[in-house]
Amino acid sequence: MLAAVTLLTACGANDTPAGQGGTVKPGGTLLLLNDAPSITWDPAKSSNLVVTTLGLIHRRLTSWDVAPGKDTTIVPDLATDTGRPSDGGKTWTFTLKDGLKYADGTPIRSEDVKWGLERSFAPAFSGGLAYHKDLLSPGLAYKGPFEGKELDTIQTPDAKTIVFHLARAYGDFNWVASTPAFSPVPKGKGAEANYGDHPVASGPYQLQSYQRGKSAKLVRNPNWSRDEDKTRLAYADTVDFELGQDTSVISKRLIDDTGKDRAGFGMSFASPAQLAQIQGNASAKSRLVTSESGALAYLSLNTQRGNLTNPKVRQAFQYAVDKAAYQVASAGSAQLAGDVATTLITPGLQGREQYDLYPAPPSGDPAKAKQLLAEAGFPNGIEGLVLATHNENGYPEKAAAIQAALARANIKVTIKPLDDDTYTSEVDTKGLSDFDLTLTSWQPDIPSANANIQPLFQSTEIGNGGYNESRYSNPEADRLIAEAQATVDPAEAGKKWAALDKKILADSPVVPLIYTRNSFLHGSQVGGVQIGRFPAYVDYRKFGLVQ
Repeated sequence: MLAAVTLLTACGANDTPAGQGGTVKPGGTLLLLNDAPSITWDPAKSSNLVVTTLGLIHRRLTSWDVAPGKDTTIVPDLATDTGRPSDGGKTWTFTLKDGLKYADGTPIRSEDVKWGLERSFAPAFSGGLAYHKDLLSPGLAYKGPFEGKELDTIQTPDAKTIVFHLARAYGDFNWVASTPAFSPVPKGKGAEANYGDHPVASGPYQLQSYQRGKSAKLVRNPNWSRDEDKTRLAYADTVDFELGQDTSVISKRLIDDTGKDRAGFGMSFASPAQLAQIQGNASAKSRLVTSESGALAYLSLNTQRGNLTNPKVRQAFQYAVDKAAYQVASAGSAQLAGDVATTLITPGLQGREQYDLYPAPPSGDPAKAKQLLAEAGFPNGIEGLVLATHNENGYPEKAAAIQAALARANIKVTIKPLDDDTYTSEVDTKGLSDFDLTLTSWQPDIPSANANIQPLFQSTEIGNGGYNESRYSNPEADRLIAEAQATVDPAEAGKKWAALDKKILADSPVVPLIYTRNSFLHGSQVGGVQIGRFPAYVDYRKFGLVQ
């Protein structure tokens, strides 16, 4: 029964719909079904990958060429090239293409890219990816443009040229320039907190309407040109989103494949129950697309809270978890869920070295966990811990698998599911979290080990919308992260990231669980659905309707 899905996993793409011989052509209305209640359309607040929703309405300085079976490469987007480093990698210069316009017809200028980046430093617009922040404002001293101050480390000598003067050499900066904050925002706009409800579009679509928890509608940007934008095919005339949908309902609608749902795509990962249903339906099985690899699923241990400040207590969790049970909770089987994880750097990235600091069976070693707790002064275990997790994408069930395993090691945990917005505000935005544990996953934002390590473990990423949910703060690790980032030679940088991987995990701020595989289901009228080698998400820029 798993063989058909495994075949799809190997190819990583499903370019034509089942039972139809047509080809994808421009036109029609594409329906995207999402169990999350909201979408962040403000680039300053977004952590969206190049290939997913935000890229439909916002362009960035650089982009990615993504295709099944080949390594992802960096390509120009708004810029004429992928950036020109100088001064040993401390200065980067980009030139905008000619004739670029927003949806309202006004020209896109270099000062708009600068303004968009400046907005990302304002506390009111935190929450987005932050690779650029410490590079452009060491210590994050800059607090945004709304009090009249400019970020002097970004220069715009003319309307088409933008120059970045970094605090230190940074070999991945051209990749960083593909993150959401490098999207242009017309200078002077976007001061209002709800700018994301009506952003000025630079991509192939503009946001016509948005109702949080209900719907969104994208229509074409009349000033976007397919001839000039080489990474976005943008086939559909209209893209409709239905938000806050029950995951089981999404699955049933796409399996049934009737009416408008034939033009539908499920944005959420297929759950174990959904995958079991799909196996019994030949049509649905042919419309399931599964990635070759994916994100790091992990359990964060709040290193600044209670008993978890003790490294030996944290190390007990490495043995207490049941990774095999987590695989089953994630996708019904180890084969579909993804391999057991023992490292922080995910497979397929340069510099990754396979190792296992805490060898144990996939089902865990509760006796070893109890031993470590006893050595730490807790012979009777620990109770009263609270585990925060998301309330969609099957996370409550995954959290229950973690809870049951920890209980066998005398670690008592209460689960608190949170909707996406609450999770962000309570877990990522607060400096001091009220939670002992969090369960989530991390897809690197760029194909570099840097993107596995820095966002999750650099101390500047604690609170303020950062993703250091373990509140891990280690000055030596911070120094080594900066040193690895400054290494321009990829092979040498890779060695430094591999050493950091082991050093950080020895402190046990997180428990790696699995390297996830992601499965997505779509309707029979949808074609061009592709997942490249990186990232493990469908490329929204490529699919459309068979006409």
